[in-house]
Parts: sequence; C-alpha cells; structure tokens
Amino acid sequence: MRRLLILHTGGTIGMRPGPDGYAPAPGFTDRLIRHLAGHDAGNLPECRVVELAPLIDSADLAPADWNRLVAALAEHWHDHDGFVILHGTDTLAHTASALSFMLGALDKPVVLTGAQIPLGEPRSDAPSNLATALLAAANDAAPREVCIAFHDRLLRGNRARKVRSQGFDAFDSPNASWLGEAGIDLQLHTHEALPTGTPDFTPLTFTEGAVALLPVHPGLSTALLDAVLALPTLRGLVLTTYGVGNPPGLDGALIARLARATRRGLAVLNVTQCHQGCVEQGAYATGAALNAAGVIPGGDLTPEAALAKLQVLIARGLEGDALATVLATPLRGEMSAG
Repeated sequence: MRRLLILHTGGTIGMRPGPDGYAPAPGFTDRLIRHLAGHDAGNLPECRVVELAPLIDSADLAPADWNRLVAALAEHWHDHDGFVILHGTDTLAHTASALSFMLGALDKPVVLTGAQIPLGEPRSDAPSNLATALLAAANDAAPREVCIAFHDRLLRGNRARKVRSQGFDAFDSPNASWLGEAGIDLQLHTHEALPTGTPDFTPLTFTEGAVALLPVHPGLSTALLDAVLALPTLRGLVLTTYGVGNPPGLDGALIARLARATRRGLAVLNVTQCHQGCVEQGAYATGAALNAAGVIPGGDLTPEAALAKLQVLIARGLEGDALATVLATPLRGEMSAG
C-alpha cells in the first residue's frame, strides 16, 4: 500500500456556509480524516493530512506562497510515495504551473485538487475530486509530474485553466490532451508523461511587481501602456493579444514602446487571448512587427503558465538572451515544441 501526504492549503473544499456565504472554518482536518476513514470503497491509500498554517486564501495567493508549498513538500518528500495538494480553485492553475517549474523533473506524483462546493455539503464535488486525486497519486503508472485532478480528469498542471466558474467541470487543458480519465476505472495516458528526475526544492526570492500581465483591448491607451512599462521593478511582461498574436497598432505607439522596453532588458512574452490555438507572430503584419520589436512568441502557453514561467525564471536570475531562449523552450511540457 502506497503512503500519501495530503497537504491542505485552503480553498472552498474546507469551508463551511455562513451568513455571508462560504468561509474558512476550523476543524477541516478532522472532518477530512473522518471522511477518508468512512470511505465505503475501502481501497483508498494510506494518507497523512498536514494543514498549512496560515491557510492560503486562493484569491490572495502571492508567489511567496509557492515557496511555502515547496518547503512543505521537501519536508515530507522522502516519507511518502505521492502528494495531494488541496487548493482553492481561483488560482489553482497558477500554483500548478509554478510548482511544475520550481520543482522540475519529479520522481513522485504531485496532484492538486479542490472543489466547487465544500466537503460535507449537499452535492459537493469534493469527494469525487479527492478520490480521483488520491487514486492517481497512488497509482504506480501515474505521471511523475505536477497534475490537476478535477471532475474525473487528470490534467497537466501547467496546461490547465479554470474554464467555468460554477460548473463541476471547472478545469480543462484546451491545448493538451488529458493525462487520465476516471470512469469505472482510472485510465492513465502514460505515453503523455514527462521524463522523471530529482526534484529541486530550492526556495526562490520573488520580487514584488517583477512580472505583469497586459491584455490588449479596443481602446487600449498609450497612457496605460506607459504606466505599466514604467513600473520600477518590472522585468517581465505577459502580453495577451488577439487571435494568433495580433496587437493593436496604436498608430505605431505600441510597437515603438515595446521595442524600447525590450532593448533595455524587459522580457515581453506574447500569448493569445483565445482558449485554443497558439501565437504565430508573422502570420499577419501586425504580429510580425512584434518579432522586430524583440517580443517573444509564447506559442500555446496559457496565461497562467506564462506568468508562472516568467516569475520563476526571473527569480532564478535569468535575463537577456538566456531568459528569452528558455521562455521559448518547453521545460515541463507547458508548450508545444516548435
């Protein structure tokens, strides 16, 4: 029997209803242990539950919180065969992406999950999500990488997005195949798994305001663009553009400002606003101008993975051409090659 660690970090799964809606409540660890002990299937793996203190409000997640998760995993890594992280759904895809880059190649599975309705409430999706995550983390054939288990799907963490705010099928990976699917049995697609290795638990120093995201939109002003580019700590910018990577021209102002920014060392990573598809800078003249301005095409990176990748690489000290090269290179299956 494989031994798993459940790391409870916060989120809806552990909340209880109150007069103002769902809110964190004490005693979740005891409720979770009772739930696991009373599981009528009788075949869930042996689990130990550890609760992060203080818990993370998913909407208030900051990069420094990723260091807390890495430290907790490092403390328990050698005593367990797999890991399940309970996390709020709002920023679950951000955390899964960041952990994939921070930890690197793994020799054990790390599976994140959460719930749209708290454990113990009528129609809660928590029991199903939790069972899928535990069974995936305990499976000998499970991918040794950071995954998300949600609504009977096992997804690569850095390919996943929250695609529905209220549906139980809240997460999907629009540009990548699922790593597994839970039906009568748990079917794992092992041919999609990444190479294994030894994880990196090195803490990183994240600088506040080092990375920003700028969605282009009709009416984007040069004043807003200038304000973002003038941020004193800014070292990386995720630009989300139309279609295959097309920005508005702003009468030449956008390209000119981005070119000046990249010349002074700012890494600008271009990803599409579309849920499916990728950036192809050069398919249209407006996109080709980004190449000339030194903007890095992000392929089919999700915005969550793009932000996390920039934040982690910058925190590791990469800059200039070295940073640009790694941003455009698949590290942990987060983007399609070529």
